[in-house]
Amino acid sequence: MKKPKIKIAVTKEDTGYSATTLVNGSFIATEAESFEELKANILEAVNFTFEEKGFVYGIDEIQFEYDLESFFAFYKVINAKALSERIGMNQSLLAQYISGIKKPSVLQTKRILQGVQQIGRELSEVRFLL
Repeated sequence: MKKPKIKIAVTKEDTGYSATTLVNGSFIATEAESFEELKANILEAVNFTFEEKGFVYGIDEIQFEYDLESFFAFYKVINAKALSERIGMNQSLLAQYISGIKKPSVLQTKRILQGVQQIGRELSEVRFLL
């Protein structure tokens, strides 16, 4: 059996974070108060699930999928106001999506994701003068 790819859904909860996935019929779920603790719990749960198959995962082999609220909670460095201006979205509307007051359409979600990914590409190309 080939080592399966792991995509895990991460959600912000009232008391912390939860993560769930279904891989080859195995349901994996965990929760934690902080994102750092959640990552450790995810790694432990995934490795426990595939221990008998001899698979060992590193955190970089796990793909995280977030709802908007969780993403912006994890990556506080991304300024929602600046992002809304960059993607041409009303700041108040983006704030409502982030807080969970409104649910964005698939098109709006893609628009936000493309803006975040563009920032990521630009940041990955940054070089500092030495």
